[in-house]
Amino acid sequence: MITLYGYPQSRSFRVLWMLEELGVDYHYEVVDLLAGEGGQAMYQQINAGGKVPAIKEGDFVLTESAAICTWLGDKFPEKNLLPVAGSDERARYNEWCYFILSELEQPLWTLGKHSFVLPETLRVPAIKETALWEFAKAVDVLEKRLSDQIYAINDRFSAADILIAHTLRWADAFGVPVKCGNLIDYRDRMLARAACKAASMRDRRAKESMES
Repeated sequence: MITLYGYPQSRSFRVLWMLEELGVDYHYEVVDLLAGEGGQAMYQQINAGGKVPAIKEGDFVLTESAAICTWLGDKFPEKNLLPVAGSDERARYNEWCYFILSELEQPLWTLGKHSFVLPETLRVPAIKETALWEFAKAVDVLEKRLSDQIYAINDRFSAADILIAHTLRWADAFGVPVKCGNLIDYRDRMLARAACKAASMRDRRAKESMES
């Protein structure tokens, strides 16, 4: 059985969505980060950084959302959520992953860290203007690359679309809405997928369970 360690409304949603797309059995173990569970010795054996997501199957443990989605795609090749290793399409998928994590998501995470994540004494309010500028530049690149494409890679949904759409949704949640029409249409089409809705429901129930 695959176990996903996660926290509601975090990067672990990407893996939830991927698992729902795959249609495989899994257990969702909530790590209450606000209660300090990420820093407890038991969880740090899973993820030394005390962060989510992490995934475990047997004795195998993997962290980092994009790496996990890639591993899952390779583990279940019949689901066609990842291009075949060694192909040009796989190289394009890797390119997307690195762009999303280093260019598109990075300024959003900077905004988050300096708004509510870091201790107040370490926050630098002035950095927010730079982060917004960086995000706008990345969005411009994203708009040009996606253009009028239905999916990120050729004509088939893949894990790259999960990473892109989730990051765009994250931007909206952070109060940095994307104004490009084609990106809004792309994001909404991805988020309307049945697996995404199922993952959202699972995440919402986890949050409600924590709050009860």
